[in-house]
Amino acid sequence: MEKVIEVKNLTKEYKKGTKAVDDLSLEVYKGEIVGLLGPNGSGKSTTINCILSLLKYSSGAIKVFGKEMNPDSYDIKSKIGVVFQDVSVFDELTVYENLDYFCGLYIKDKAKRKELVEEAVELVGLQDFKKYRPKQLSGGLLRRLNIACGIAHKPKLIFFDEPTVAVDPQSRNNILSGIKKLRDEGATIVYTTHYMEEAEILCDRIIILDKGNVLASGTSDELKELADIEEKVTVEVDDLDEKYIAKISDLKNVDVVTYTGNILLITYKKGKNNISDMVEFLKNNRIKYNKIFSERPTLNDVFLELTGKELRD
Repeated sequence: MEKVIEVKNLTKEYKKGTKAVDDLSLEVYKGEIVGLLGPNGSGKSTTINCILSLLKYSSGAIKVFGKEMNPDSYDIKSKIGVVFQDVSVFDELTVYENLDYFCGLYIKDKAKRKELVEEAVELVGLQDFKKYRPKQLSGGLLRRLNIACGIAHKPKLIFFDEPTVAVDPQSRNNILSGIKKLRDEGATIVYTTHYMEEAEILCDRIIILDKGNVLASGTSDELKELADIEEKVTVEVDDLDEKYIAKISDLKNVDVVTYTGNILLITYKKGKNNISDMVEFLKNNRIKYNKIFSERPTLNDVFLELTGKELRD
């Protein structure tokens, strides 16, 4: 497979002894959507800024499209689109004028630029808002304009930094569908998000970072295999006596038991179909329950297991 991004032994040190990125290596291949996940302060933004040559790094090597990336690598940068989390458009320009301006930074031919701008408008669903100014747009429409400005010149590599923050479900669906379409048309995409379900739905491969290192990499299913959790059983039961919680903790394969409100959650480290044993336990102890169901580990479970549950700044 053709490598679009190749990062080897990247280290970024802000202060002596303080490393935002520590000997990090990763690869991104042509035509894939790669999710770059990590808690706050994990090194995601620093890594991306180093790849884009917006930050000078301490050591390592970065290649994009097979060439070494430098601040003046304008031939490479012309093939890259960046959609930052903070909306960056001109308030005094209309939707169409904003798109024409940003596309014009790369495409000088007016006829070609017009064609690309119209394609970007259609991709994000802004056909009815071309004459609107940014202040007249809702939050979701503004996000879609921000995306269109970053991809109007048809880049081959696109970085999306949490593009669906604070948007409604309809706008989120539109954005995710648009990103998939860009991939289907040949773009390679690096996608950062704190929404695990988005990464699971959208990304071909996921890289989890923390403390400037790659903790794990693979498809969603491959990452779930890393979780030290085999099964979770949830029981909706009212007024469960504490003595039963202790008994459940002693059952075969049980790792952790929690009871919050009326929800009993049992986590198993091994074994499958543990739900049948739990149903038998409830029956034998004459415990009435409203609902019981089993589920496999989620990407969120893997993420928390790898990066920890403590709060981050």
